[in-house]
Amino acid sequence: MASPLSPSPEDEEFARRSRAVCRGICRLFARNGIWALTEMPLRNGRRADLMGIDAKGKIVIVEVKTARGDLLGDGKWPDYLDFCDRFYWGLPPELDRAVLEGPDYRPDCCGVIVADEYDAEIVRPAPSHPLAAARRRVEVERLARTALRRQLVGLDPHCGNWGGELAG
Repeated sequence: MASPLSPSPEDEEFARRSRAVCRGICRLFARNGIWALTEMPLRNGRRADLMGIDAKGKIVIVEVKTARGDLLGDGKWPDYLDFCDRFYWGLPPELDRAVLEGPDYRPDCCGVIVADEYDAEIVRPAPSHPLAAARRRVEVERLARTALRRQLVGLDPHCGNWGGELAG
């Protein structure tokens, strides 16, 4: 029996599926010159499942959903739109994506990527909604600093609390 602090088997499976979708999307992005971080904190208190930057300096955010209930119950996703030039939903192949065609999911501004742990395919491109230049600059710098901090902490875990940027 799992302790109250350990994740349930369902939670572990949910996390595994989310990681698999993220991995496939990151592979697709890498082939297309987009470099992304997982679990990127945003300044509004939200956290993007994937946030990346393309070769032209445009910011892409992907919200990953691996279960129908999670997809239907997500009311926070519009909070991501102020932090990216393009927004995608990332889903595993078996998840019915028909709901994403409804007006509540604003197909006019959201793309869809279907992914497994090996690869991904854009099934609906995300239209570009350019950020203001000043906003983009701030977000690109935050993304770069977070990536560099994660790399350094990976090399030397003892420096994780140095520099006064505990929240990423």
